[in-house]
Amino acid sequence: MTLPFFVYGTLRPGRRYHDAFLRGRTRAEEPARLDGAVLYDGPGYPYAVEEPGGTVHGELVTAVPKAYAELLLALDRLEEYVPGDPRNLYDRVERAVTREADGRSVRAWVYVAAPAVAARLRAGGELIEGGDWLAG
Repeated sequence: MTLPFFVYGTLRPGRRYHDAFLRGRTRAEEPARLDGAVLYDGPGYPYAVEEPGGTVHGELVTAVPKAYAELLLALDRLEEYVPGDPRNLYDRVERAVTREADGRSVRAWVYVAAPAVAARLRAGGELIEGGDWLAG
């Protein structure tokens, strides 16, 4: 399934991995938000944790069609995501994301904290107030 990506940390414009992974592979990057999640600080990168009532701010990234498969693999590697692996730090899930420009809801891939990581963060992680890693 070809979906855009919602990015909220090191893949956002001006951040560490944006140019290396996204430059030349995207057709559009636009402000968006993920409702139903909160953001926790990690070791140099954030984690989105699904939580009712929260909001995470980031960008909706639409890949150039010919670069999509390569980008998907590259992002899975970056996030160390392997489908079904209980050691994952992140899980790639399909979620509704809201475009800031027009309020339209779009289905997108989002890398959220895997269950064990999310439980650890809820128990003692540092919550990023306002849900925007760039504002902190």
